[in-house]
Amino acid sequence: MTASDSATYEWTVSGMDCASCASKVRGAVERLPGVSDVDVALMTERLRLTLDEGQTPRDQIEAIVKRLGYGIAAKGSSPDRKRFVLPEGEQASRADRSRDGAGLDPDTGSTEPESGPAPGSRWFQTAKGRLVIGTGLLLAAAWAVKLLASQDVATWAFVLATLIGVAPIARRAVASARAGMPFTIEMLMTIAATGALVINAAEEAALVVFLFAVGEVLEGVAANKARDGIRALARLVPKTALLEVAGRTRMIPADQLEVDQIVLVRPGDRVPADGEVIEGTSGVDESAVTGESVPKLKDPGAPVFAGSINSEAALRVRVTKSAEDNTIARIIRLVEEAESARAPTERFIDRFSRIYMPAVVGVAVLVAIIPPLAFAQAWDTWIYRALALLLIGCPCALVISVPASIASALSSGARRGLLMKGGAVIEAAAATTHVAFDKTGTLTYGRPRVTDVVPISGSGTEVLALAAAVEAGSSHPLAEAILSRAEAAGAPSLAATAAKALPGKGAEAVVEGEPAWVGSPRFADERGLLDDHARGAVVRMEDEGKTVVAVFRRSQLVGLVALRDEPREDAARAVQQLKALGIASVMLTGDNRRTAAAISAGLGIEHRAELMPEDKVAAIREMTATGHVMMVGDGINDAPALATAHIGVAMGSGTDVALETADAAILRNRVTDVAGKIRLARAAMTNIRQNVAIALGLKAVFLVTTIFGITGLWIAILADTGATVLVTLNALQLLAFDPEREA
Repeated sequence: MTASDSATYEWTVSGMDCASCASKVRGAVERLPGVSDVDVALMTERLRLTLDEGQTPRDQIEAIVKRLGYGIAAKGSSPDRKRFVLPEGEQASRADRSRDGAGLDPDTGSTEPESGPAPGSRWFQTAKGRLVIGTGLLLAAAWAVKLLASQDVATWAFVLATLIGVAPIARRAVASARAGMPFTIEMLMTIAATGALVINAAEEAALVVFLFAVGEVLEGVAANKARDGIRALARLVPKTALLEVAGRTRMIPADQLEVDQIVLVRPGDRVPADGEVIEGTSGVDESAVTGESVPKLKDPGAPVFAGSINSEAALRVRVTKSAEDNTIARIIRLVEEAESARAPTERFIDRFSRIYMPAVVGVAVLVAIIPPLAFAQAWDTWIYRALALLLIGCPCALVISVPASIASALSSGARRGLLMKGGAVIEAAAATTHVAFDKTGTLTYGRPRVTDVVPISGSGTEVLALAAAVEAGSSHPLAEAILSRAEAAGAPSLAATAAKALPGKGAEAVVEGEPAWVGSPRFADERGLLDDHARGAVVRMEDEGKTVVAVFRRSQLVGLVALRDEPREDAARAVQQLKALGIASVMLTGDNRRTAAAISAGLGIEHRAELMPEDKVAAIREMTATGHVMMVGDGINDAPALATAHIGVAMGSGTDVALETADAAILRNRVTDVAGKIRLARAAMTNIRQNVAIALGLKAVFLVTTIFGITGLWIAILADTGATVLVTLNALQLLAFDPEREA
């Protein structure tokens, strides 16, 4: 089998409660022959890899993951073990889940996770929850024996409680070791418990096993809470839709809707799919999708998002996107895929932990043997301290400190229409020193209207008719304004062919057999078509802040059309907010200098005008030489600049090209959300630093106290699991962070 026979496969892995779990899964499978591009996402419980089945079959992947103690189910099949999935009805809205309900129990439509409660279940219904109860009862029984019987009998009771409690932990430790990962928390826990028994500390060994089980349950609960953000997004899409066929409606599953079908959305219903209103007028609450609290008026021709709420009157909606490609699905997909784009800080900590873990084991060995051998100290005392050192040294809290914060920030942003494609984007956004804005559609509404029609060699109607013919089919805001004005003026429709865009210049087409252009005055002047009268008209209208386009044939200027696009209401406020954050702003536009100056003066922002797409890229490169640059745009011409900046942000109304090229997106079309995105990113980085400080600080304190014999085994396990829970809970604070609140 050749490399071309390799394919990408995806599974859902349950029971991963911390980043070390994900690392174990990754480390176990990436060592197998024929396996490459391994991606394990903790918060979305996804395992994706490229596999050559000629070298390693898929069932071997699943067997190894199961031996590590996790549940696994291939995408598109029912799991053979209980695992985390979305609640019933959410499966249809997840972009990377198949329509046959992958992961759902055939009887109940839902499943239970191996660790961490799924919605509707309790912690004590999980495997790790049952382990806590079991080890707790055994420990309580052993203490009862100690009170009612002799110390010798109690010792054997504690030994029995330890062995029963540590057995499942030891199995996972052995499985990890066989997979080439001997330095895991399970292995350290097994060594510590066994060592404690050897040095006659059975009671403390039993207590440590119980506390470890409690810590794992708490980690599962915290991790499950962190996943609630994605669940909440998925719940926005209704399970059913009222499909209209031949004037009658019937209820069908929303995930079965097809493009161009008609659905009825009653007042109070959620819209079941992205679509276009074909009949009715109503206010639609899009806050669940965009975060915008004020309902928007929707009438025939207006787009509606899946998950938004129809609040006033019935609407008939034509479906424009399938379930797996609707707005909610795209948001969820961005959030899920973002977890794979790890932040540089996270990658560093991951590399550090691989060195740190063996180093801690080495130090523990030295602590156990050097004092007894070199200074004739008691073996029991120093072995005990070495065992405690092993438990304290586990890097679980350190490793989870970054991904927990990143996941919470991504979920918090997604609920407010602020999308970021991963931890690397968050880290880059937090470091932003300069923001470059495109003008049209970003700082302005992008919906200009025609203000002046200046005929040169024909009537105003002829100018509009020719311009409309060239721009027919274009989605550019200037083109739409010209087409709208031509229709309102009753201009005749002219036949046009071979229409195409000329980036940075305009558009051209063959109209009634002859080439025609609609372009910038500079483009027309380069062809020698502007006389002094035309130039004077252009200067006068541009001084008024208008955008002027020339309409011309091969050797004749037909006329000029002036348009004006007003700044967004919050654009000036956004610039002020960025200044308050210590960030410089600049407007990059292809418009003329006069128009750019008129717009920028009202916004209080610097500007660079008459820029071709390559000029915008050059300007971004110039700024990146001295700072971290965020580029905000929405058009096809912005895509190169978005890709060149440290972080590219697409406005929600932008083209698919811009959205795919950008690192982040703003769904609400609010310029102030740029500052909000930076505030959220900075809050996330502050949270990460707090988490790293908590993880390292607690370990540093208890490492010292353990070596000096102040703290023992049970404190050591509390220091480990407690730190993990603390950093996770601290990260969850980001879910309530309000990016709109100015400091």
